[in-house]
Amino acid sequence: EQAKLKWLPYTSLLEFVAERYHSAESYIQKLNPGKNWEHLQPGETLKVPNVLPFEIEKFTEGKVPENPAFASRKVFVDTSEHLLEVFDQDQLVCVFPITPGSKTLPAPVGTWKILGVNVWPWFRYDEGMLNHGVRTENYYNLPPGPNNLVGVLWMGLNKPGIGIHGTNNPETIGRAASHGCVRLANWDAARVKDLISTGNTVLIF
Repeated sequence: EQAKLKWLPYTSLLEFVAERYHSAESYIQKLNPGKNWEHLQPGETLKVPNVLPFEIEKFTEGKVPENPAFASRKVFVDTSEHLLEVFDQDQLVCVFPITPGSKTLPAPVGTWKILGVNVWPWFRYDEGMLNHGVRTENYYNLPPGPNNLVGVLWMGLNKPGIGIHGTNNPETIGRAASHGCVRLANWDAARVKDLISTGNTVLIF
């Protein structure tokens, strides 16, 4: 059914507010006891975490241009600690929590390159590729949107089918439940794209 759509939007106002403020839906509900999320009225106030809002509406679909100023940066993916780190020479630029594959399809250990960065990607849903790492002709093309399986961003690596990407389920971040890729919360994927560049080295260990 999703493949027939042109966009995969938020499914509820609660989901939208939770992602904008980097939270689980259950936490937003806990901060706002008694709120009827199906019938919020104009002018009602909500209590949310004091974080930089993830303004998804400012994203523009397309490829992110290569940034020569970041040419020397490297991305380190620590699969045991579930962390993604960006370094500029020996200086740490940022650290984000990730989901680095699973026991059956772990993130591929090795040294890779970022081939390209795409905002609002389409996703080729292929169970053969997801479950066994083998590309098949039985697949669906899922449209962009915050509820696309790879979220708001895809950074393809020079290993077929493997990338660093967002998610439609941020509560899974930090757990080993991906299909060989490196998964970030959408709000973190949005920040990473402005800190790296096509051509950067990615070390997965």
